[in-house]
Amino acid sequence: MKMEVRITTLSENTANYGFLGEWGLSILVEAEGLKILVDTGLSFSAVHNAQKMGIDLSTIDRIMLSHGHADHTGGLREVLKITGEMEVIAHPDIWTAKYVRRNQETAQYIGVPFPREELESLGARFNLAREPVRITDNIMTSGEIPMVTVYEQLENNLLIMKDSVFQQDPLADDLALIINTDFGLVVILGCAHRGIVNTLRHAQKLTGQELVYAAIGGTHLFRASDERIEQTIVDLKDIGIQKLGVSHCTGFRASARLAQEFEDVFFLNNAGTSFMLP
Repeated sequence: MKMEVRITTLSENTANYGFLGEWGLSILVEAEGLKILVDTGLSFSAVHNAQKMGIDLSTIDRIMLSHGHADHTGGLREVLKITGEMEVIAHPDIWTAKYVRRNQETAQYIGVPFPREELESLGARFNLAREPVRITDNIMTSGEIPMVTVYEQLENNLLIMKDSVFQQDPLADDLALIINTDFGLVVILGCAHRGIVNTLRHAQKLTGQELVYAAIGGTHLFRASDERIEQTIVDLKDIGIQKLGVSHCTGFRASARLAQEFEDVFFLNNAGTSFMLP
């Protein structure tokens, strides 16, 4: 029997008519009888939009946090109020104090906005792992994503506080969700801070599956150079991607260039969007 995967975007910077848009990301994945919520957005938009779409978040089976930034974890408290006890899969570094420095300003805290104890009191059961977490035979998290390409570099204004000193954040907690289907890999990205191509190549290596059918989510190209965008296009074509649904941190300039190059393969994945793959 052919596997089907339903993707529903509950929170994103831009929204379809009647839905709330909010800087951040939350995507509900339904596959193999499971409902997995990848990220929870910045605040209450994921819960609001789910209610508008008639989605009962009390029926989800897992939450995966792609990394420890507030725009992906800030809705967790509101979601847990609905779900109650829930396994939350993430990397241990989500609890590192994370900051951003914009235009030489004082560094601003952008980490998880709630104490771990509060979230656990609401039912969060954190499964923190550096290695891939296998949810079913065909669904897994990426674990830490190796930095392989030369051109996909981490941003030097994203920082962590360690021993009272700011350091560049290695973003080892940057995870993706990988679904290995009979029509190819479906990869759900949070921000792809460690690079969309690095992420997809890692998914191929983990699964032994060469065909990447779809990549959906944030690609963190909004501050990328033209050279990086062009090399990303070359490598995505080499990978042979069939569906490219970008969100959140991709940015207008990169989105426009990807749309121009990938045509019908490309789409904007906004809040309120729901579709079935293949």
